[in-house]
Amino acid sequence: MRDYDAIVVGAGPAGSVCAARLAGSGRRVLLLEKSRFPRDKVCGDCLNPSVWPILDRLGLGARLRALPHVAVSEVSYHGIAGRPLIFPIAAGAEIVVKRRDLDALLVQRAVELGAEFRDNIAVTRLTPGWTVEANGERIGAPLLFAADGRNSTVARFAGRLPVSKRERTAIQCHCPRPSWHGNAVRMLFYREGYGGTAPVSAEEMNLCLVARPGDLARVRQRAEREFGIGGATEWRTIAPLARRDARDIAGDNLFLLGDAARVVEPFTGEGIYYAMRSGELAADAVAGGADSEAAYRRAHREMYRGRLWVNRVARLAGLHPRVTSMALRTFRIWPAPLGALTAKVVGQT
Repeated sequence: MRDYDAIVVGAGPAGSVCAARLAGSGRRVLLLEKSRFPRDKVCGDCLNPSVWPILDRLGLGARLRALPHVAVSEVSYHGIAGRPLIFPIAAGAEIVVKRRDLDALLVQRAVELGAEFRDNIAVTRLTPGWTVEANGERIGAPLLFAADGRNSTVARFAGRLPVSKRERTAIQCHCPRPSWHGNAVRMLFYREGYGGTAPVSAEEMNLCLVARPGDLARVRQRAEREFGIGGATEWRTIAPLARRDARDIAGDNLFLLGDAARVVEPFTGEGIYYAMRSGELAADAVAGGADSEAAYRRAHREMYRGRLWVNRVARLAGLHPRVTSMALRTFRIWPAPLGALTAKVVGQT
């Protein structure tokens, strides 16, 4: 059995940032990922300005800007009927980067700082203490960080994953970008659900759709007709979209990060920030020494302070697209509230 100071399970933004921070402080860190890298994820691919301080602290700001990306020029809202509402945003306030590229860069930085990375390896058993069994190997460490998503295997084995209803499902693809699309993030409301598009290059865009399982096929068919998407397009799926917060995000030297701890409505595009910041906060709490679990719980709560109301508004909008479409008609007459909400999400306030 090989021993480490810390094991991080999940190499998304939360896990990779945590592993990088821990390794940078001199700890022996093992970063495990069940998928083969690089890999795509169900995600809107949007990064808002909140992430840049974290990236700069990792020495990645310039390197991320060098990745293929698109700078968003506006956000538009499209109701079930009627003209869209369009809000320009400041240059550089929001960019779109494919998750496979972002996550690969974050993993690379963790490895550069001393972490060991092993992909295509799934956790199959967990023993308090902590011993992880993965691909037939037993690996030990006194600290364990679960960054393996909303359906976290580690949180489930530890009895901390809440039971969730399959309320809604999200699907996502990368598909050809219509010439008329422009450098806009487009929020789309259908009778049965909602979606969004974002350009990832001059030729390609990200398309995400959300609906209840019984309605998802109809929403997908409408979007495929609207954007001329062919049958060969690869769609990825994630469920449940919403979930109650995890039980005890820090205890017994086990820390839950990102979606393993709390899932937010993807409508706002803030999920990557919350993931990265939670990984940073957990690593910093451990580096702080005494009572690191209480420190992480406090910092985690503070991270969401003053921001969750945006998530709640977005959740209501997504759950009730017909009502939201009617509200958009009002906002055409009085656009200031929606403009302020948009600015809040993309970090312009």
